Amino acid sequence: MESVLHPRSSNDSPKNELVGAKYPLNTNTSQRGLEEPGGESPVTSPITSPPYWVQSHQRSASAISIDSIPNGAITLQDNTDGEDAKNKACWAKSVYIEDHVIINGSRTGIGAFVVWNITVETLHGGTIRIRKRYSEFDDLRNKLLQTFPYSAAAMPPLPPKSVISKFRPKFLENRRAKLQYFLNCILLNPEFSGSPVLKEFLFS
Repeated sequence: MESVLHPRSSNDSPKNELVGAKYPLNTNTSQRGLEEPGGESPVTSPITSPPYWVQSHQRSASAISIDSIPNGAITLQDNTDGEDAKNKACWAKSVYIEDHVIINGSRTGIGAFVVWNITVETLHGGTIRIRKRYSEFDDLRNKLLQTFPYSAAAMPPLPPKSVISKFRPKFLENRRAKLQYFLNCILLNPEFSGSPVLKEFLFS
């Protein structure tokens, strides 16, 4: 809606400053006694100004931000200036698990396990390639839970284990997708990305 700000005179009330171009601010509380010649009441628009157009009180921005926020409320913060310490901890751009390799423990296949090929792209254009087993993902999650006990909701669960299906293509593809999602949630979270636990996982 387009609004017009009229100059304020000494006789004007503060609530009459902002007037809608299409729907003027109606300050009359009653239409009684305002009849057209002939006894007919004038036709008035049912549309009135929204209540937030008229300021009922004046408070400074600092008082509003401090006094009006209840305890435990969710607030928004602009971190685009790059000065926030947690934002500086973010260094990864994306994480991909390209494929896997099955390592045979013996000629009979007993003790075989899967190794996942992981590619991490950094914000500065670099690339990190690592290979990890499922047990190492499990160890990473457990250590993060110990380090950040109140951030369990930000850590997705790992895909379940299966003794029977662990080498089947469909099972492995489902596991690959969920492990990749888990790593993205960890590396792209500024709370976890600078953790020594994560650095140990990546570089050991």
